[in-house]
Amino acid sequence: MVPLDGPASDSNSPSGRTPSDTPSETPPSGTPSAGASTTPGSAAPDPADTSPSPTGAGTTAPEQPSPTPTPSRTKPPAPADLSWGDPARQGTDKRWCEKVTVGFHNSGGTTVRSGTVTFGTHIIGALGIDWGTVESTADLPVPIGPGARTDHTWTVCVDAWRVPLGMHIETRDVSVRWK
Repeated sequence: MVPLDGPASDSNSPSGRTPSDTPSETPPSGTPSAGASTTPGSAAPDPADTSPSPTGAGTTAPEQPSPTPTPSRTKPPAPADLSWGDPARQGTDKRWCEKVTVGFHNSGGTTVRSGTVTFGTHIIGALGIDWGTVESTADLPVPIGPGARTDHTWTVCVDAWRVPLGMHIETRDVSVRWK
């Protein structure tokens, strides 16, 4: 062990002084002593010094119990991300109606809870000319969970007077709004 006053000298030393005769070797104020940390605010005790001292330096205090761990902050789930495919059409016995099937996929991290599907139904003449588009809306088939895929079929109709004999409808456009 090394005394706190510095290295001990014995009577066989060349100067013949005892430790009490040796002047204190403390560095001038503001100068770090040998082995001391130069980082402000950090005072690291000498790891070899385990002798008890009045200030408690070099002693090991009993470990305090750690505070109750707080739950780790996990990243919140990603919002719903709904995608849909092209409409698959199937005719009915009425020229102004058709069955439309649309596939949905939620690739987000939360459930789709509500929404609407808007269909753009084109009125096509006998020569293939698009005479107009009629929009209609329906509720989204909810809930759609994270990672889920689902298909839903709607019967989409327009007013009968809009589709005279020789004409038909085609639901080509689908847009979706969800929450």
